[in-house]
Amino acid sequence: MDGEKEELMQVVEDVDAFLLIIGANGGKDVPDCVRVLPKLFEDMLDSYNCGRTKFGEDATYDNSFLDVVNRMYKLSTSCSCSNTLDQTSSVLEKAMSLLEKDLCSLLEEPKTPNKSFSFGSRSDLSVIFEIDSPEPPQHEQDHYHQDFLTHLSTHKISILNKIATTMIVVGYETECCIAFANFRRSAFKTALQRLGYRSMRMEDVCKMSWETLEREITTWNQVVRHCTTMLFNAERRLYDSIFPNQPFISQSLFIDLARHVIIHLLNFAQGVVLTKWSTEKLFKFLDMYETLREDIIGDSCLEPGASEVAYEIVIAKDRVIKAIVAMFCDLKNSIKNDNERIPVPNGAVHPLTRYVMNYLKYACEYKDTLEQVFEQGQSVNFTRIDIYNDKSIEEVEDVGTPKDSPFAIQLMSIMDLLDANVERKSNLYRDLALRYIFLMNNGRYIVQKVKGCSELHDMMGDNWCRKRQSGLRLYHKCYQRETWSKVLQCLKPEGLLGTGNKVSKQLVKERFKCFNSMFEEIHKTQSTWMVVDEQLQSELRVSISSLVIPAYRSFVGRFKQHLESSRHIDKYIKYHPEDIELLVDDFFDGNVVSMTRKRT
Repeated sequence: MDGEKEELMQVVEDVDAFLLIIGANGGKDVPDCVRVLPKLFEDMLDSYNCGRTKFGEDATYDNSFLDVVNRMYKLSTSCSCSNTLDQTSSVLEKAMSLLEKDLCSLLEEPKTPNKSFSFGSRSDLSVIFEIDSPEPPQHEQDHYHQDFLTHLSTHKISILNKIATTMIVVGYETECCIAFANFRRSAFKTALQRLGYRSMRMEDVCKMSWETLEREITTWNQVVRHCTTMLFNAERRLYDSIFPNQPFISQSLFIDLARHVIIHLLNFAQGVVLTKWSTEKLFKFLDMYETLREDIIGDSCLEPGASEVAYEIVIAKDRVIKAIVAMFCDLKNSIKNDNERIPVPNGAVHPLTRYVMNYLKYACEYKDTLEQVFEQGQSVNFTRIDIYNDKSIEEVEDVGTPKDSPFAIQLMSIMDLLDANVERKSNLYRDLALRYIFLMNNGRYIVQKVKGCSELHDMMGDNWCRKRQSGLRLYHKCYQRETWSKVLQCLKPEGLLGTGNKVSKQLVKERFKCFNSMFEEIHKTQSTWMVVDEQLQSELRVSISSLVIPAYRSFVGRFKQHLESSRHIDKYIKYHPEDIELLVDDFFDGNVVSMTRKRT
């Protein structure tokens, strides 16, 4: 082996001397060394092909190999002898084929795949109450990337650099780049699969059930962010390490890979947009918009050539914006066109009221994003109703909401529609008192939801809340009037005088009987009515007690004496004032309560 090396070194020196002669005076005589070098090099190639030596196992031998390749290339470009050119070119082609094979072997992933990486699961709760799961710890992400994309050791990268540099210098740049690009694209695809991202066609996405698609969107968001924050940057560093002296090649290869990956990821987003929209899908679409809003290309890809990717990202983002705005249109239309003719039992909060307020409360967690969406959405050509004309800016400003808040304008419009819907549904109740209970229940629920969400409260404004509170007080007064005005009429002394201006015992009896009958009927009915809000329930009971009990106590105190001589006085004065107070506590519980006398 040593003898072969010495012979090769001598031949290389002689070839170098010949190349100097050609360069200096254009010598035409071809020495034997020019014919011997290809033969010796072919023997070296046979040694590689037979497996006796592998590129990268012996640095000295590798250097000798590359030195010979360099001389062979110079001979092929400097020597004019056709026989020599044919022989040299043939051997060089074999050498490049061998280097390409080694390049592919070094780039190939480990035979034993690493286990899949998981970002963590996300709760499958209702969309209104969905909770984001945290990103995995940074050290886990770093370890993941080291396993999946940079399994190449520093030693392998050094060898790849030597092979790539040699192939490029010798004129095999295309073959080198194609092989490199194919393997890195395959490695990236495998990495995405191990992250849980499945390669899908648009038509497959459109056919997917929403439950499945929700999980895929979550994974997509996480994968895109992982690509943006880690994978692309690390991939670019790998390219720069292998092609340190060819920045244009490194840049072109990386941009091609990034374009391929990003376009593929954007196709998924485009497929999601093509699915049937519904208001429940809003929050997943907002997640997608936030992902697209980020700098997906990243600082590692801000060179010429990335404009196509940037354009595709803008197109995908605009389509998601249109979908989000359309979902708000659908929400408004569903409120506006809701013509249900069956009243909610017992005047409780309507399911639509709960749905809309929870929807808006959760939407406010995306406040800044929605502000941006509606601001950008104003410039999008919509085919549906123009949602920006439902509420004027001046009207919004009048209730203390910033006039430059497009999302606040939408909230006000939705609130107005919900108000109109609740008012319309209240007319379904034949009992006017129950109608006001329904209005109070729904109005109180809306106000409490607004007050309980700082973002929602800030956008609706204090004036809006004060007006709503005034409206609730008016409903309360109307309820009192409809329910208790006739009851209180029984407890007035007017009309109880009989002949000779004396109090008529019979009239007093009739008044007590009338009060008992009316109060018992109200108790029987309104105990079944539902007021869930404990504070409102307490306010109603307190107001009833303060209205009825003093009047009843005064009436009993003034006219009881006229019945003391009567038999069965308890038949008329059935309740003590304390009993009335206990019975009022049964009101608005949503239960059927027996009219048991509660006197102690």
